[in-house]
Amino acid sequence: MDISWYRDLVICVWGLVATLVAIVVGILALLLYRKLRPILNSIETTSSTLRDITTTVKTEAVTPAVQLAALISGISRGINLISNVFKKSKEVKDD
Repeated sequence: MDISWYRDLVICVWGLVATLVAIVVGILALLLYRKLRPILNSIETTSSTLRDITTTVKTEAVTPAVQLAALISGISRGINLISNVFKKSKEVKDD
């Protein structure tokens, strides 16, 4: 037996070990996937529910509140504009 026989033996043993390791890693990955799948489904359902809630809040609460704030701001600016016009006309009459 010369050194080439030992080299071939080491290559074969490492090939078997690598194959066994790949099989074990595959089995562990499959088991992990089976454990995590219900959690991922639950997270997906929760995020969908949250998306629906935020859409509803935006439609029912935020949009009318913004429209009301814009209306109040517009009325306030209109009143300020009218009061400024009357103030200027009084100043012109006083001079």
